[in-house]
Amino acid sequence: MPSLLFMEIDLRDLRVYDLNVMTRKYRLVITGIGILLGSALCFAQATGDKQREIDLHTRKAQALLLEKKPDLAIPELQALVKLDPANADAQANLGVLLFFRQDYKNALPHLQDALKLHPGLWKIQALLGMCERRTGEDEAGRTDLEAAFPQLSETKIRTEVGLELIESYTATGDLDKAATTVSVLRALDPANASILYAAYRIYSDQAGEAGLSLAITDPESAQVHQMMAHELARQGDTQAAIANFREALKIDPKLPGLHFELAEILNSLDTEAGHKEAEIEYKAALAANPFDGKSECKLGELADKHGDEKLAIAHYSHALELRPDDTDAMLGLARIYVANQQSDKALPLLEHAVQLDPTSAVAHFRLGTLYRHAGRTADAEREIEQYKKYKEMKEKLREAYKKMRLPANAKDAVPDAEK
Repeated sequence: MPSLLFMEIDLRDLRVYDLNVMTRKYRLVITGIGILLGSALCFAQATGDKQREIDLHTRKAQALLLEKKPDLAIPELQALVKLDPANADAQANLGVLLFFRQDYKNALPHLQDALKLHPGLWKIQALLGMCERRTGEDEAGRTDLEAAFPQLSETKIRTEVGLELIESYTATGDLDKAATTVSVLRALDPANASILYAAYRIYSDQAGEAGLSLAITDPESAQVHQMMAHELARQGDTQAAIANFREALKIDPKLPGLHFELAEILNSLDTEAGHKEAEIEYKAALAANPFDGKSECKLGELADKHGDEKLAIAHYSHALELRPDDTDAMLGLARIYVANQQSDKALPLLEHAVQLDPTSAVAHFRLGTLYRHAGRTADAEREIEQYKKYKEMKEKLREAYKKMRLPANAKDAVPDAEK
């Protein structure tokens, strides 16, 4: 009897995610399941009329499955396992077909029997875990899913099993286990929307849980005001965020990173007063941590904005000494060199910048411009194409932030190419 090497079924269920409804369309692909309708069924114990009955039901099941009539094949397989309950193939086949018919209660014993008869069938164990969860046996289901998950190699099947595990973990508040599992899935399939949404929910829940614990543990701490400042900034209430950052500094002026965070939000005001206050905070951050390359780079940007190129070069250069892979410092320094007709100094900086950050539209544009001036037409065209590609991507990202009513990351902004 030939194997079903590829079976694709749509399952539409309402799923629970951390006690809230999380809906998605399940597509479980069972490829090469290894036990489905195997050609060598084990009939050694059966003889005579019983053997003929087994052969008859086997042929009928085979024919119906080849005709893509699984519902009609189920009675034949039921008769087959009644005649030969030790037949692991028939038990597994029947369990799989009942599962995809959503008859989980009746599928369960057949999947269990198949696994007892033939341990190590990881796809069957994964299906068993899903079946157990759908029949209210969540603990047993989780155990089987956990056993099968690391053994599965096919991306689609492993993804579905991982998402099923995540739902089990989040339903019981095991967010650390859920986060570990979603990290594995993100490495497996980085562009999968279901995985990314699960990651968003898990990390949001973890942030909320940590924030609540912080507020309860030490409600008057600098960290609580720092946390509130971040949340207010995310919501667009900049002035309230600034007030909370200042309050945090009053409580603990030496809190690592706090001066830089306040400087960043002050700088984002893009006013003369904001820039002046930001400069003070960046310098305070450097005083607290002389190895703070980020603050050094930001001071270079402010000096550049105010036309002090000599000071800007000094800050950018020091920033690169502290953080040799700081692409922002490279871009700032290269811009000044280009403006002063020192393309020979700018070129290696821009080439290194696009190697470190291939998504930087500005770096690609400026590098393309230098290549064009140097007569390297093919290289220039390649860089301009990359510029257009990433500029469009980041503009879409900015629109997405706008729709979500979130402040766009300054690094995702695409300034005018001529700047």
